[in-house]
Amino acid sequence: MSSGGGAEDRPDAAADDSYDAETYDADTYDADTYDADTYGAESADADGAESVAESAAARRARLRRGRVRRESRIAAAWQSRRVRLGALSGVVVLIALGLVAWFTPLLSVRTVQVDGLAAVPEQQVLDALQVPDGLSMMRLDTNAMAERVSHLPKVRSVRVQRVFPSTVQVTVVERTPVLYFDSPEGAHLLDCDSVEFAIEPPGPGVPKLITDHPDGSDAVTKAAVAVMAAIPLPLRDQVGVGAVVARSVSDIALELRDGRTVLWGGTVDSARKAAVVGPLLSQPGKVFDVSSPNLVTVK
Repeated sequence: MSSGGGAEDRPDAAADDSYDAETYDADTYDADTYDADTYGAESADADGAESVAESAAARRARLRRGRVRRESRIAAAWQSRRVRLGALSGVVVLIALGLVAWFTPLLSVRTVQVDGLAAVPEQQVLDALQVPDGLSMMRLDTNAMAERVSHLPKVRSVRVQRVFPSTVQVTVVERTPVLYFDSPEGAHLLDCDSVEFAIEPPGPGVPKLITDHPDGSDAVTKAAVAVMAAIPLPLRDQVGVGAVVARSVSDIALELRDGRTVLWGGTVDSARKAAVVGPLLSQPGKVFDVSSPNLVTVK
């Protein structure tokens, strides 16, 4: 009985031992579970630390970018300010130089140079210019000066220029006679514009105008002047025109110094007539008709 009872007690004991083993394993499992939780906590702490580190790095990067932008803006502002100051300084200097040049005698006229004179005395030109003493070159009225000189009878055109730092350059084109006509006052000289610019003896080689009503405003006189102006000066010297007889605007004749006559006609085709008259005069004859330049005749 006792051995049977002992045998029955043993399985119970075995069962108890097995339970203890299972309990021990559960404890072990609990220990493993505890270790996993600890690891999870440690992993969370590591992730958090890494996130904090990344956030700090991002903040530092943003701060660096902001600092760079601020420094760029400051540098650009200083550069713009330097440019504005430089431009302002340049404007001030230019204004100062302009005031000095305008109001002080630093750039006053020291020399007046006149070119192109032959018949007009230089002193007449200087007197007409009326260059003020001590006045700045910048304040000279060159148009008014040229206007005054142009009123001289023998001046056809004039140009007045400033030549810095201190010279006034005057270029004169004089009137030259192409014809003259006699009057009780003397010989009236006519230039290529039919302007009577002087009453004085004509120079050598100037032809005499013979017409009923010689005057610079007369139509026949103007036609005779136009004919002479159309003949090149070398040809004029070659053929030796002694007189121009103008009966009307379409009936003009040239009397040569050697006694020959050129019947010119009117002013139409004067350039063509001037081109054919030279070779034509190489032929023998007394009267050379070029009034129709395409059909010239010699008598």
